[in-house]
Amino acid sequence: MRFLTRTLVTAAALALAVLIVDGIELDGSGPVRNAFTLIGVALVFGLVNALIKPLVRKVGGCVYVVTLGLAALVVNGLLFLLTAWIADQMGLPFAIDGFWSAFWGALIVAVAGWLIGLAVPDRKTE
Repeated sequence: MRFLTRTLVTAAALALAVLIVDGIELDGSGPVRNAFTLIGVALVFGLVNALIKPLVRKVGGCVYVVTLGLAALVVNGLLFLLTAWIADQMGLPFAIDGFWSAFWGALIVAVAGWLIGLAVPDRKTE
């Protein structure tokens, strides 16, 4: 249940990023297709963050410390670009025009995902 909740929260945050950032495009042929595309991109984004982000943190740990965590913003933007590339390879109509669009989009997805996650608490079973 937690996985489904996180995926839907990420999809909602991605929809917000598509609406706000000019360089992020969702090119579906209707609202239902757009919803499924956002869920697919959210799954890809979750996998990229789960598999690649920890490796980047371990390898670039010193850079994170020296830049006081600002390098994390750049890494998030690059991972968001990677997500768009993977989505394109999978045939999902999701595109990002460049690094700055990815940077701002990743920032919006992170903040919106955090805020939506606060409003939709996860039920943990003990």
